[in-house]
Amino acid sequence: MNKKISLNSKIKDLIALPIGHDIVFRLFLQTGFSFSLLKNPLILNIKLKHLASLAKKVPLSFFETIINLVNSELEQPWEDNSPIKKTWWKEAVFYQIYPRSFKDSNGDGIGDIQGIISELDTLKDLGIDCLWLSPIYDSPNDDNGYDIRDYRNIMKEFGTMEDVEMLISELKKRDMKIIMDLVVNHTSDEHPWFQAALKGDKEKQDYYIFKDNPNNWTSFFSGSAWRYFKEIDKYALKLFSSKQMDLNWDNPKLRKEVVDIVTFWLKKGIDGFRMDVINYISKNPNLPNGDELIGKLVGFTGMEHYFYGPNLTKYLSKLRKEAFEPYQGFNVGETPGIGTQLGKLLTGDYRNIMDLTFSFDHLETPGKVRFDDYRYDLNFYKLYLIENQRAFTNRYWMSLFVDNHDNPRFISKIDPSHNYRNQLAKNINMILLTLKGTPFFYQGQEIGMTNNEFKSMTDIRDVESINKYQELLETGKSEKDAFEIILAGTRDHTRTPMQWTSEVYGGFSKSLPWIIGHQDLTSTNIKVQQKQDDSIYNFTKELIKYRKDNQTLIYGDIEFINEKTKDYFIYKRKDEKNEYLIEINLIDKKQKRIVSTDGYELIFSNIKELEEQMTPYEANLYKKIKT
Repeated sequence: MNKKISLNSKIKDLIALPIGHDIVFRLFLQTGFSFSLLKNPLILNIKLKHLASLAKKVPLSFFETIINLVNSELEQPWEDNSPIKKTWWKEAVFYQIYPRSFKDSNGDGIGDIQGIISELDTLKDLGIDCLWLSPIYDSPNDDNGYDIRDYRNIMKEFGTMEDVEMLISELKKRDMKIIMDLVVNHTSDEHPWFQAALKGDKEKQDYYIFKDNPNNWTSFFSGSAWRYFKEIDKYALKLFSSKQMDLNWDNPKLRKEVVDIVTFWLKKGIDGFRMDVINYISKNPNLPNGDELIGKLVGFTGMEHYFYGPNLTKYLSKLRKEAFEPYQGFNVGETPGIGTQLGKLLTGDYRNIMDLTFSFDHLETPGKVRFDDYRYDLNFYKLYLIENQRAFTNRYWMSLFVDNHDNPRFISKIDPSHNYRNQLAKNINMILLTLKGTPFFYQGQEIGMTNNEFKSMTDIRDVESINKYQELLETGKSEKDAFEIILAGTRDHTRTPMQWTSEVYGGFSKSLPWIIGHQDLTSTNIKVQQKQDDSIYNFTKELIKYRKDNQTLIYGDIEFINEKTKDYFIYKRKDEKNEYLIEINLIDKKQKRIVSTDGYELIFSNIKELEEQMTPYEANLYKKIKT
């Protein structure tokens, strides 16, 4: 345990503590400051009180808030030489399905569970071990299922409980697993608990967070984080949409309800959960106002009071013990704002809290946010990966992903014109499959699906984007300028229908889909790529199989080569049996080769024939020849 810090502490003391480290990293991300500053002894030895006096426009309350937050978690992650604990989820390749957009079996333009079942052989062929389904529970669909009305019932558009049971059975026949989204930071305002609360049920009112007067917290979906209900003359907390009401995890009865929900599904035969914004469940019970400056820096006021709340680890540990452990259930937490050190505290194999976390720090380059229109620099992804691969020693494990249902397509951010789509998609998939950690693919990533050319706001379905568009108009933006901002960052880019064939609507449905995609269908579909030896699909499939057959690429040590050389990402995976060299060109230009591959044989490459120089976004996997 470290000592608490104060205004007399130095910057190096601040970043030595887990929350301090992750906050400073986050602030540098938001502001675009160079991370090299954190290695400068002169900077590191500045006392916080002197920094406060130097930053004259920064109120002392800002530093006091940071200090109090940092002092709330003094435990340090363990660092020892314990061997890696081998388990199925470290070896597995996961695949996220957005059910509404995966496959429509009944012609209503909406994907469904029978549609998923119909393509299990395709996923098995690709090499997928475990599916992750975005929510399929009963919901009014304000946020496409992330606003749950009934945790034990299925959305009618998707099918029935019998369909789910069939899906679980069919997966088991193929030796595949399944995890589901667990959304328990909030429910729909149509959930029976909330409806009872509005009718005066005091017990159910305590399931949520009601307040006579709102504080200044802001919603992730624009505007205030509070909604007024005249029925009981109170405000209710809603960090997301106006129909997603935050639950009160300080209530033991509510926590027991969550245990029962998890147990219900694990008994059904699922293998675990991805837990939506799970680090937000513990709020500061006093619900104080958020620091205005912190709010401006991170984009949301009040976040310091719940992103790593006072009872977070306590509640998650108890949930794991009571619900997950009896069924050997796996859990991965979506944890926005959680960085490397807190991520280790949440997932250390000795802590019994969570197995993995999803951190999103790598998805935007420093100084940029999702709705900025810019070209992503893969050099930052390299920096992020090196830091985390080194930090996540044997007691910890890293989730590896780029695409998901909440962000635009990664390859479109790097190469907006898609001039190098084929090479770049293979490049990124090779990184995910050769680093130390568990890879998570998102539907369409295996065929290089890209961002969509939405024509206007009438094409947009995402509640976050619709709210943000209205907010932009209210601040004086023109419709054209506001739409361009939405186009840069809308979550709908990854929610358009999966493309199975070159037929109309990509073989997703016989009817007009619930959301339209505007991208190439002739080459970006499963059927055509399955037949092409050099397709993104077959490259990914073969690399997944190779990873499974060569566990050095899973559990082997990692060594970074020429790591300070810009535009290259070169590393080795090795153990007592094998050694692999991975050579990645991070830019869209030719470059000279800087490492010798003498004594290695080329196993995989995303180009047909190696030239004297590395070609744009070239990626190669070599194996050391045994002598």
